[in-house]
Amino acid sequence: VFVNDQFLNWDPENKIKVRIVSARAYHSLFMHNMCIRPTPEELEDFGTPDFTIYNAGQFPCNRYTHYMTSSTSIDLNLARREMVILGTQYAGEMKKGLFSVMHYLMPKRQILSLHSGCNMGKDGDVALFFGLSGTGKTTLSTDHNRYLIGDDEHCWSENGVSNIEGGCYAKCIDLSGEKEPDIFNAIKFGAVLENVVFDEHNREVDYTDKSVTENTRAAYPIEYIPNAKIPCVGPHPKNAILLACDAFGVLPPVSKLNLAQTMYHFISGYTALVAGTEEGIKEPQATFSACFGAAFIMLHPTKYAAMLAEKMQKHGATGWLVNTGWSGGSYGSGNRIRLPYTRKIIDAIHSGSLLNAKFKKTEVFGLEIPTEVEGVPSEILDPMNTWSDKDVYKETLLKLGGLFRKNFDVFASYKIGKDSKLTEEILAAGPVF
Repeated sequence: VFVNDQFLNWDPENKIKVRIVSARAYHSLFMHNMCIRPTPEELEDFGTPDFTIYNAGQFPCNRYTHYMTSSTSIDLNLARREMVILGTQYAGEMKKGLFSVMHYLMPKRQILSLHSGCNMGKDGDVALFFGLSGTGKTTLSTDHNRYLIGDDEHCWSENGVSNIEGGCYAKCIDLSGEKEPDIFNAIKFGAVLENVVFDEHNREVDYTDKSVTENTRAAYPIEYIPNAKIPCVGPHPKNAILLACDAFGVLPPVSKLNLAQTMYHFISGYTALVAGTEEGIKEPQATFSACFGAAFIMLHPTKYAAMLAEKMQKHGATGWLVNTGWSGGSYGSGNRIRLPYTRKIIDAIHSGSLLNAKFKKTEVFGLEIPTEVEGVPSEILDPMNTWSDKDVYKETLLKLGGLFRKNFDVFASYKIGKDSKLTEEILAAGPVF
């Protein structure tokens, strides 16, 4: 049995002590990388943990137990402050289980827990990156011109932002030293690789091989990234960047959001999944995950949205919607927006130059889009320009607008914040047609 005593949250006033008891060395090393590692002195007087995980993932749970439908169970008991994992050896259950716990404990202290990446410029300007899997959250928050505060889980308190974790969990499908040098070089002794295929003789990893799964991963301590900011804390964010990989190809590469629009898109948590190929037909599928992390949130999504609105207003942060997906057509006919262009857009957000651009409003979603961004071809900034068939573009835009509306219906009756004024503004910030 392996026992890890570690911390969550780099904010010294709000750090949580966790103990992980696991039956596999792999699980122990994974959590050693992912949590904050105590110093020998901190370990000496660690005391009683605030939360304990028992990971016996090799042992199936009894599926004949009443209400059990499988031999896998992840049980969380907030009263006992314990979590028990049975019947699954996926290490990510521990990471995300603790994230769920933080989504419960932190808001009780008026601290906002966020599923986001975070980095800081040389002048101390902090940006948050929200986005579901495959939108570029890890790639875009790992920027060698800026300090990395964290790639996935953060808290925003009265003191500023702090990383919950002490490590990174990066996707490594098609990873290369040219495209993502920082992540590529962070995979060295001590890092954990999952689901990758490698040559048993020379131990060379083939990052293009997805025969096990496309979801290949690397877990490594955050200090393996050369420009990580240790301790992983920063001042209040200036920008909140909401990432969507739009496979319908109708969202602009970048738009500036007002507060109500930021809340609308934060609660929606949109991205698109690319479905499998059937007779050459490739149909994108919209997916929505409230607060960009519906699986982990413990309270109603509108609670987190109200906290985010309050903090953004108080500290003067700007919201942005960045599409890292398709342009000039849907998946299968259009092209993915080139990463160098997205990086130029993000650079312009960081530098503040994008705030001074000229903006025009789009139809349906009512998004403010810049007429030019340095280093990005102006014609791609308005998605309508990139489609050869304008009628199909309009049809697709209305289709996506309808999916947003349908998804948001469940939130329409909830009051956000102290009065219903903000609620009405948020509802009005959705697509209009």
